[in-house]
Formats: sequence, C-alpha cells, structure tokens
Amino acid sequence: MKIEELGEVESDGKDRLSRREIVRVDAKRALVGAGARILFYPTLLYNVIRNKTEPEFRWWDEVDQFLLLGAVPFPKDVPRLKRLGVGGVITLNEPYETLVPTSLYHAYGIDHLVIPTRDYLFAPSFADITRAIDFIHKNTSCERTTYVHCKAGRGRSTTIVLCYLVEYKHMTPAAALEYVRSRRPRVLLAPCQWKAVQEYGKRHRDFSVHSPVGDEVLITKADLEGYQGARNDASGKELISSCRATRGRPMIARLCCSLFASLKVSGGCPSSVGRVPQIRAC
Repeated sequence: MKIEELGEVESDGKDRLSRREIVRVDAKRALVGAGARILFYPTLLYNVIRNKTEPEFRWWDEVDQFLLLGAVPFPKDVPRLKRLGVGGVITLNEPYETLVPTSLYHAYGIDHLVIPTRDYLFAPSFADITRAIDFIHKNTSCERTTYVHCKAGRGRSTTIVLCYLVEYKHMTPAAALEYVRSRRPRVLLAPCQWKAVQEYGKRHRDFSVHSPVGDEVLITKADLEGYQGARNDASGKELISSCRATRGRPMIARLCCSLFASLKVSGGCPSSVGRVPQIRAC
C-alpha cells in the first residue's frame, strides 16, 4: 500500500513538472510573438532602406539553379518573380507578416506553400521541413524555381534551404551553411534552427546507412543460360563491362543495359546501345 502511494506521489510530481514545462513554453511563445509583432514593421523598414542604399544588400539571392532565398516579397515583386522563372513560393511567415496573398500568386501561375513559423527563436517542425523540401524538389524536377522566404531571409527560410541541400545535394549541415553564407552572407540561424538542421542531417544520414541500395541488380549464372558464349567469349566480357559501367545509374538503366547486352550476345541487337533517356516527373 505504501509503495502504491509513493508511486502515485511520483506520478503526480511528474505531471506537475510536465504542466510547468508546457506553461513555460507557451509563455515563451507568447512573449516572443508579441515582440515579433512590435518589431515587424520597424525591422522591415530597416531592411528596405538598406536594400535601397547598399548594393550588396539584395532582397533575394540565388542559392542553386532553381532555388532562391530571400526576404518577404511585396505584391509588386510577384510579376518580377514570375519573369525569373519562379513557379513556387514557400512562405514561413505568420499571417500578420505575410504581404502577398495566395490568390495573387495563383493569378500568376505560382504555387504557394505556407508554413507559419514564429520568428526569432523557433524553427519549422520536421514534418514541415519535409513538406517544404518535397515542394522544392517537385518544382526543380520540372525546371521551375522555388522562392523560399521569411521576413529577412536569414533564419527560418535558411533552415529549409539548408535541409534541402543536405537531402538532395548530399552536403553536411556545416558544409551547407558555409555554402549558403557564400551566396547570402547575412544569413543567421537561431540555436533552435541550427539544431533542427543538424537533427535533419542526422536522420538523413541514419536513413541512408540503414536503407538497402535500390539500384543494384544481381545477375546469377542461371540468368545467362541459353546465351551462347555469354561467359567465355569477348561478348561476355563486354556484358560484364557494360553492367559495371552502369554503377550509380538508376535501376531502369541497368536493367536496359543487361537486356541489350544479352541480346547482343545472342546476335539479336545492333552493336551500339543508345543512352537511356531520362524521364521527368512532369
């Protein structure tokens, strides 16, 4: 009976501690949110003045061929973004700091992904980071540029861009940050934002280590039965060489290589094998 009572006391203590943590986080969010609202227009004006007076203080910068990182756009910027080939915009602002409605983007044929994230001391969630990266990759596959922005293009939006570089450019978080700083020197991440990038990089690395390689094809001895001289003559050597040459290509390329090489051994295919065309998703 005493043990049960002690367990109940410990459980109540943990519940109280958990509630205190929740209250503390909510209070922090409320305090930072209030400060961000007060500072939004003064800091926005400061950025506009610097953009007008300092040539190196650009509103946005090109990070990759189809990726722009920058500050909150104004309605007048939408036609210009369209001319730059922008087909998608990721907004990490809260509603009070969003200056362009989704309807205006859609009027110019631009997709709009909104991920409201509080400024200064907060980072997008892992789920939101994943959504944003998929959005960028989809546009890139269609050769459409994505513009990723927050208020100043320094913290929240940089978090997304860094995670994209980790995922699809196979950079480490540190290398990605160094590269983005070379393109946009004033980027600055809050501790929680840098932590989010590092955690994403760790998950990506762990997934890569434990995932099976999906583009390797095992050809057994039985698979070559029926093809004369497939193992001993010059054609057989060429088959092995062709399949080795396809390491690092997608699975479909290897399968086509094996198929055409096998047909060549049996005399049913011309001597040259054409390059397999890439198929886009759009």
